[in-house]
Amino acid sequence: MKKTWLCFGLVAVLCGSVSIVRAQDAASGEKLFKAKCAGCHGADAAGKPAVKSPSIKGKNADQIQQEISTSAKHASLKKLSSDDVKNIAAYLGTLK
Repeated sequence: MKKTWLCFGLVAVLCGSVSIVRAQDAASGEKLFKAKCAGCHGADAAGKPAVKSPSIKGKNADQIQQEISTSAKHASLKKLSSDDVKNIAAYLGTLK
């Protein structure tokens, strides 16, 4: 019985840790988004038709990295690390 409770407790701690890490990733991604992306894509990532910037809500890290690496207008973002891109994607995933 003690082993069962110990396993249950361990699983609960691990799940909680993953949630905390994801929250930190999204918080870091929010800062990066506001500094690097919001000027063109809007504070809510819905895009800005006036400057022909599309919505990027819900884009995953692979989609963001692909756009950064292939678009000349994103040349200043090529210095972002893959972790930075993942954090931005984590933040975009929190937007409704």
